[in-house]
Amino acid sequence: MNGRPRGVRAARVAAAVVLPGELALVTSLVAGVRPPGWALAAAEALVLAVLLLETWVLHALYTAARARGMDRGAARRAAVQEAVPAGVRRLILHELRALVSLARWVRRRKHGVRPGDHAAAYTGPQTAMLYGLLFVMVVETTALAFLIPWPAVHLLVLILDLYGVVLVLALHAACVTRPHVVRPDGTLRIRYGALFDLAVPPDAVASVRVDRRYPEGSLVTVSGDGVLDLIVGSQTSVTLKLNRPLPFTRPLGATEEAHTIRFHADDPRALVSALRRPD
Repeated sequence: MNGRPRGVRAARVAAAVVLPGELALVTSLVAGVRPPGWALAAAEALVLAVLLLETWVLHALYTAARARGMDRGAARRAAVQEAVPAGVRRLILHELRALVSLARWVRRRKHGVRPGDHAAAYTGPQTAMLYGLLFVMVVETTALAFLIPWPAVHLLVLILDLYGVVLVLALHAACVTRPHVVRPDGTLRIRYGALFDLAVPPDAVASVRVDRRYPEGSLVTVSGDGVLDLIVGSQTSVTLKLNRPLPFTRPLGATEEAHTIRFHADDPRALVSALRRPD
């Protein structure tokens, strides 16, 4: 065992598989794809099981680190690095940033937008679907509150359901408060909430045009010829061609390159105009 508490490997594998699956499920919900009820229930049960396993393993690792003489902060960091894969730590950070965005949304503040910048919203295709989805989720949560007779199970399901509602709303809030940004010098910042953020320098832009498309795929889809589609509500509306490949980071940390980027803006003509005429 090399001094490691039992269950560490199982916890890492479970977290690496189940929690990124939670991200895929939630982003699908935001995009308007509604999975069957049994799939949501199974996902909630798996997430709960993984969280319980992670809690047990983290406590064991923390206790072992403290026994080796580490202070509390160092022991906590060592336990997290040992039990939680890097991709899952990124996922948790994304969720925390999304939750913080709720407060920014309430205060009507934008993240990373300075005086003189052109901010371009992109949430139009998903907003109506999102609120419809939230209504259905609230109705389901209320119905389950009356249907589940066991108090402990009822409480756990209620907590997971309410967190699901808050998380979907937080992901949308992150999108509202983190728009695309065109700087006065022509730098373009392409974003999707707290999940995707790519800065394109002005000297990398070969051409940009309004180009509405309806591609298939997940939020971040890359074709074999280096075309990156950042899809919102099953569509993109701006095509940006680059004069050199640019690296970008996927939500869970993988790095790839793209020479063409297609993304959505609610007012694509205004964004294209701002990008073509930097001050």
